[in-house]
Amino acid sequence: MQYPRYLSIPRIASSLSQPRWLALLVLSAGLALSGCSKVELEKADGTLKSWDSYRGQWVLVNYWAEWCKPCLEEIPELNQLDKAPDITVLGVNFDGIEGESLRDLGARMGIEYTMLAKDPAPVFGWNMPVALPATFIVGPGGELIETRFGPQTEDDIRTVIGN
Repeated sequence: MQYPRYLSIPRIASSLSQPRWLALLVLSAGLALSGCSKVELEKADGTLKSWDSYRGQWVLVNYWAEWCKPCLEEIPELNQLDKAPDITVLGVNFDGIEGESLRDLGARMGIEYTMLAKDPAPVFGWNMPVALPATFIVGPGGELIETRFGPQTEDDIRTVIGN
C-alpha cells in the first residue's frame, strides 16, 4: 500500500529535530509496552500470584456464595479437580467478602482450592456472572474457553477440556 507523502516516516522524521524524534520513539515504545503489564492476583491470604504462572494448565475461575445451595454441591468436585496436575481452581466470592472473613467462610464451607481476594473479571474484561455458581474455563494458553452456569462435576469439566 502506498501512503501519501505527508504520512511517510522519513518525511516525519526529517521534520523533527533529532532529540524530538528520539523522544517520540521512546514514548511510543513505552505506550506500546504499557499494555503488556503483568497481572497479579491477590489470594485470600494476601499473597500475590502471577496470572502467567498458570500458563500451561487449565484454570477454573469459580464464582460462589454462601447462600447458593448449588455452590455448596460443587465444592467437593472442585476440590477434587484442583488436585489434578493439569487444573487449577480459583474461587471468587460473589458477595465481595475479603480477608479473614473470607478465609473463615471458605474453611466452614470446605473449600480447599485457592480463593481470590478480589474479582479478577474486570482485569480480564469478563462480565460479572448473572447466575451462580458460575465457572469460567480458561485454557492453557490463557484464553477464555467457556463460561458455565450451575454446579459442575469433574466429568463435566473433563468433557469440556477434552481429557
